[in-house]
Amino acid sequence: MHATAVVDAPAKTPALSSIFDASNPGFHNDFDEKPFEFNHCFTSDHPMFKLPRIRKILENPTLRPHAYYDHGAIAIDQRWETIPERKLTADEVFDRIEIASGWMMMRHLEKDPEYNELLEQCLKEVQHLTGRSIDQDKKSQEAIIFFASPNRVTSYHIDRECNFLMQVAGNKEMNIFDRNDRDVTPESELEKFWAKGTDAGIYKPQFQDHAYVYEMRPGTGVHIPVNSPHWLKTRNNVSISFSISYQYKDTRRKYVYQANYYLRRMGIEPTPPGKSGLLDNTKRIAVATGFAGKNLIQKLKRK
Repeated sequence: MHATAVVDAPAKTPALSSIFDASNPGFHNDFDEKPFEFNHCFTSDHPMFKLPRIRKILENPTLRPHAYYDHGAIAIDQRWETIPERKLTADEVFDRIEIASGWMMMRHLEKDPEYNELLEQCLKEVQHLTGRSIDQDKKSQEAIIFFASPNRVTSYHIDRECNFLMQVAGNKEMNIFDRNDRDVTPESELEKFWAKGTDAGIYKPQFQDHAYVYEMRPGTGVHIPVNSPHWLKTRNNVSISFSISYQYKDTRRKYVYQANYYLRRMGIEPTPPGKSGLLDNTKRIAVATGFAGKNLIQKLKRK
């Protein structure tokens, strides 16, 4: 059982020539295994995180379609299909963020050259600090800005990305769970996540004390390993966060969990990933071959 870890140490400011505090051992020791807090140089004084610049995202015809938002009361265990009906436009939520009880996720900012420059610099530093071959391992990368009202909950969920979430303005509480804690996340939930969709994680309040809890504030961030469940709540302030992330190639994790999902449906108790290299490779080949055959059939049907 994990003891709740609340980190309240004052943020240090990295050198202006870098984004992250390179002295943090978490980058090397815990990357994509355990969550850890880190320090960064972004605040609301940065030109890319001033409100007028963020507002331009909604005015950009390329970026606006990737801006998701909702508003209203949200619970920790809220399911995506039960989100309250939207009665405000994206522009109204942005402009009334102090009172709208809103949450905005502005995705695919890598399509904007200026935000993409930040993303590239961040990932370059992460690769250097972790010593990992990110460029060889990834299939995609993404930059996101989260913009949220005071006292607003982001419900419990699991992501497929390896993520660094940086607080730029306001404070919020991050609750993150160890992805290897099977009380919190059974293998069957991970299998469903990779095979059917992102709404597979189920919040279990009886295991809330298993969470690592971080008080995020401007200049601090939290590393979220792939598949580590988490939920957040802003404090009594407007919150701006910047996320940089990347997805691994499908053979790394996705194909094995997809194979296990269908094996379980057949009544077979599958071996979890990482227990047998031979079984994992067999599953990867089977799923990859199946997708290749399915794609070939679809192409032939179109001719």
